[in-house]
Parts: sequence; C-alpha cells; structure tokens
Amino acid sequence: MKIFVLLISLLLLPYAKAVCPLCTIAVGAGLGLFRYMGIDDLITSIWIGGLLISMSFWTIDWLEKKKIKFIFRDQIVFLSFYLLVIIPFYLGQIIGHPLNTFFGIDKIIFGMFVGTVAFLKSIYFDRYLRKINQNKVLFPYQKVILPLLFLLIASISFYLILGILG
Repeated sequence: MKIFVLLISLLLLPYAKAVCPLCTIAVGAGLGLFRYMGIDDLITSIWIGGLLISMSFWTIDWLEKKKIKFIFRDQIVFLSFYLLVIIPFYLGQIIGHPLNTFFGIDKIIFGMFVGTVAFLKSIYFDRYLRKINQNKVLFPYQKVILPLLFLLIASISFYLILGILG
C-alpha cells in the first residue's frame, strides 16, 4: 500500500521544464559511483530518483519538440520510467526485502521518492534564482550544479540519519 501511495504522488507532481542532458549524465555517474562504493540502498536510490525524474523531463521535452502529444502523455512518461526500474527490481527481489526498509518503507522506493523530490526542488530553486536575477543565472552551470547539490545534500542527510539510527 505504501508503494502505491508513493507512485500515485509521483503522478501528481507539477510539470517542470526539462533539465539539460549533461545533468542527467552527471546524476547517472553519481549513481554508478555510489553503487560501486557499496553505499546503502537508500542513499543510492536517491540518485536513481533524481535520474528518473531528469530522464522523464528530458523525454517530455523531446516529445514536445517533435510535436508528439497524446492524452496523459506526461503522466505516462513519468510512470513508464519509474515502472521500468521498479518492476525489474521487484522481480529480481531487490525491492521488497523485509530487512531492507526505512521506517517500514522499502529503502529503494523511499530513496527514489526523496531523490525525485530533491531534484524537483532544485528545478524550482533554479527558477527562483533566475527570477530574482532578471531571468539570468547567478553562476555558470547553475542548472547542472543545483540538482547535483540538492541530491548530494539529501544523500548526506540520509547518510547521517542512517548512521545515527544504525
């Protein structure tokens, strides 16, 4: 039931403009690095969530440029990307292990949700910074740095929380 609630909340996310492909690649690199280093699944899945939302926006932007429109397009894109990760993880018994939970929610699902929210917050923060600066960036690569910074802050925060609860 908790997984269903998290998935539904992802569908209700407000639309935001796509982020750059460089940012998507950087998030993917962060994910690979954390998995290689053996970091906890909750931390790693924060990067999965960031990557999935980034790829969703990127795909929606591509569809928009190609003038491909259909009913519930954005929601279908979001749901498809998340299900393309969740279903194989579930079938491979990576998701659903009773000892891999954080407050009763699977660590990977929880982390993906946190990563998605962190990435969305970075997009809105980027828009806010541009708004207060006459629609200009405050620093080079702002659109790339902010999502990485927000995901890093979320990762460090949960790393410390897991250490305290550990």
